Amino acid sequence: MLTTLRELGELKRVRTARRSGSIAERAFRRDWRLLVGGRSIDQAMRESVFKLLAASRLGDLDIETLVALGLRVSEAIAVQRSGVADMSAGLPGAIVSMVASVEPQADHETRDSDFVDRLASQPRAGVTCPGLQRLLFEPAENHAEHCAIVALYGVLLAPAYGADPATVWLASMSHHLHNAFMPDSGFSGEMLLGEHLEPLMQRATTLCLDQLPAALAEKVRVARRILPDVASPEGRAFHAADTLDRVWQIDQHLRPGQVTLDFVLNDMALVHAGPVKMFQDDLLREAGLLA
Repeated sequence: MLTTLRELGELKRVRTARRSGSIAERAFRRDWRLLVGGRSIDQAMRESVFKLLAASRLGDLDIETLVALGLRVSEAIAVQRSGVADMSAGLPGAIVSMVASVEPQADHETRDSDFVDRLASQPRAGVTCPGLQRLLFEPAENHAEHCAIVALYGVLLAPAYGADPATVWLASMSHHLHNAFMPDSGFSGEMLLGEHLEPLMQRATTLCLDQLPAALAEKVRVARRILPDVASPEGRAFHAADTLDRVWQIDQHLRPGQVTLDFVLNDMALVHAGPVKMFQDDLLREAGLLA
């Protein structure tokens, strides 16, 4: 399960030509468009999980791309389902059943809310701690990417905590609304704001909620009640998701230096089986790259 979650986090770093932003960022944009457009929380959540599971295997070979290349819609959806099935091994049965019932729709570009644009262009602060120098890792993730992946993790972790996945998902999608108007100063900056921190965060959050239809804004307010603590199953699922994503994001920057060429060539089959494999292996041995 944890290995699957970690792999899904890489969607913050998968990009495609002629599409702006990572898959995770675009999922965040798409999901808010669905919500603002009237899709129910549960429907938007289910479709989001389905598409992100598929994307972890297929990248941007989504329904729109496959249809544009000549597949029928039914065939494109079948390919998506194969990606979801391949990625679902080890996930809770409740999640497997949930995504099995999804009827994915093609994405249609519409105008994003202002706060969504802001979060997609607002970098995360990196690692800050009072009294210590900031640690920055480039490229920095943005808040849209972080929220999208925390929301995905939250749904997948919800069964383990007996939590309502829709509540966890909506709270996760909205837990950094304040950063649309408050540049992220990290732990150090928040401590320096002192008593001003909470009022400023509340005001910045309200500026975002005011952009939403009234009924949706109220649902977001209700879902966000789980954010302050771990007293509820939903709060525990959210904080588990948020903590894992925050730490794995930093670990992702540190891991490449620990990977060996032997692992990439042998375990991950960088030069994989095929009609010219023998030639390739001989070449790599001559170059001193393969034992």
